[in-house]
Amino acid sequence: MPQTHHYHLEKLTDIHSKILGRDTVVDIFLPFQYEKSNKRYPLLILNDGQDGEAIHLKQTLERLTHAKEIEDVIVVGIHAGDRLQEYGVASRADYKGRGSLAKNYSRFVVTELIPYLEYRYPISTHTRDHAIAGFSLGALSALDIAWHHADYFGKIGAFSGAFWWRKRDAKSRFYSEYRDRIMHQQIRRGRFTPGMKFWFQAGLHDEHSDRNKNGVIDSIDDILDLIVELTRKGYRPFHDIQYYEMKHGEHNLKTWAEAMPHFLKWAFERRL
Repeated sequence: MPQTHHYHLEKLTDIHSKILGRDTVVDIFLPFQYEKSNKRYPLLILNDGQDGEAIHLKQTLERLTHAKEIEDVIVVGIHAGDRLQEYGVASRADYKGRGSLAKNYSRFVVTELIPYLEYRYPISTHTRDHAIAGFSLGALSALDIAWHHADYFGKIGAFSGAFWWRKRDAKSRFYSEYRDRIMHQQIRRGRFTPGMKFWFQAGLHDEHSDRNKNGVIDSIDDILDLIVELTRKGYRPFHDIQYYEMKHGEHNLKTWAEAMPHFLKWAFERRL
């Protein structure tokens, strides 16, 4: 592969977050000789950055860049801390108390990490060039962060998102799909932001559960219902919203690695 399409990986291990109260680890994938360029680069923040090697992120970036299918992009992979507490919805924990630190994690990303990245690296100032993505709980977190900071993030990528996140146990006789799914309610009560775009991925084998016995697994039901809420809000399917369903897709890194090129080409398609 020509040298000009190589990405350089910087691992930052000395970033202490006052908000999270712990040291954080961040992988930063940088385009070849970015420091000698006068351009500013699109930014992708990726939850579960510790999985970058497992999903072949560096090789995928290099292959798509070499093929001129995507723009050069700066990708920042945040290694997860306590996933069950730091990932979630900032406004409230779920019915088991999970996601209790999601608000702190969101604040870390927006008020600590991003200002540091913008100071250190030549990042585009355009909202349309800023994306955030994640897998499973990391996808729930990514959507929550983007939804509340639409002035900064213009694109969101959700791989097998944990959009079942709910206020009440689904086994409760008082459970309601309409009232108790937290992200759906948040979208319903939120405001439309022109230009914001969403990319959802799901696999037909993400899980086996089917709460409402309609023949569709819950993870897909939850995503499709979320798309309905976004559509009602004013976002347009196929224009603002993309849904990528994988026939043999499972809830694992292998599937998400296969889906990653599709997301990257959607988010950072090379401009002519």
